[in-house]
Amino acid sequence: MNNRLLDRSFLALAHPVRRAIVERLAAGPLPVAAAAAGLGVTKPAISRHVRVLEDAALVEREIVGRVHRLHLRPDRLAAAATWIDRHRGPWESKLDVIEQYLAEHPKGGT
Repeated sequence: MNNRLLDRSFLALAHPVRRAIVERLAAGPLPVAAAAAGLGVTKPAISRHVRVLEDAALVEREIVGRVHRLHLRPDRLAAAATWIDRHRGPWESKLDVIEQYLAEHPKGGT
């Protein structure tokens, strides 16, 4: 995945409403209204959130008659997860060292 698409993916996932929509779509395609039900935002706001997800290619919209159905693009999520996994190792080892230090030096003692 190129950096531009990766940036868009993380930007799209940065907002809790968009993450909620993605979580709901993980169970399968849904009409926009069902994907956004109960999120406490206006229809125009939902349209903007869905557009951000579409621009990041995390979701696709299928229009059948008057129904707009959203489909999750797991391949795009997998690309973001791969990037996170690639950077997780170095951070986990650093955090392990900190955890070990704190275990050996409780309450900041020497």
